Amino acid sequence: MKTYSATPSDIQRAWYLVDADGLVLGRLAALVAERLRGKHKAMFTPNLDCGDHIVVVNAEKVALTGNKRAQKTYYRHTGYPGGLKQRTAQQVLESAHPERLIEKAVQRMLPKGALGHSQLKKLHVYSGPDHPHQGQTPAALDVATLNRKNSIKKS
Repeated sequence: MKTYSATPSDIQRAWYLVDADGLVLGRLAALVAERLRGKHKAMFTPNLDCGDHIVVVNAEKVALTGNKRAQKTYYRHTGYPGGLKQRTAQQVLESAHPERLIEKAVQRMLPKGALGHSQLKKLHVYSGPDHPHQGQTPAALDVATLNRKNSIKKS
């Protein structure tokens, strides 16, 4: 028995399109991070970037369960004394760049360092329904049908 280890020439990347409308943020981020790393493939090798490209549209319509929209707080520091800034998830979604909510959730689920940085480059998030990757013909990935908890039912 020998352990298979992929080489960079073995890696084949596909393009997937995910519509985030009504999907739960954490579950969406976990699935996207798994696809970006390539852990869904049988040829997964931990020290290589063998994941796929993921295009996420409608990022402004992502769902947060419970009171997270109002209570979940994101912190950053300016680097100056007393420079701790905070924003709620609602403020991030209402800002000019609501796609940052998904980008940060996925980034924090990827490895830190050069490998994680190269994997994050394959994530393309857009706040509206349009994206410039039509030429790559991304296959639709229906996250809502994978598990009933992945989406919030609209009534």
